[in-house]
Amino acid sequence: MRLTAVYMPVAEGYVGFVEELPGANTQGATMDEVRENLKEAVQLVLDANRELAEQSLAGQNVSREPFDLTST
Repeated sequence: MRLTAVYMPVAEGYVGFVEELPGANTQGATMDEVRENLKEAVQLVLDANRELAEQSLAGQNVSREPFDLTST
């Protein structure tokens, strides 16, 4: 799966976000810094979403399996 990172210059440096993943946004003084920060932001959003899902499904009979998204 490929996502789209968007970077914009601002007075303090750069802001960045991932178009396909609401909540994955960050800032940095340089492009290198904002890119690294965005990787961390994406991981934090995914971890938080997983935790919320686990909490909402606690005690329920569910099945889990790996899911790979590939382009067709």
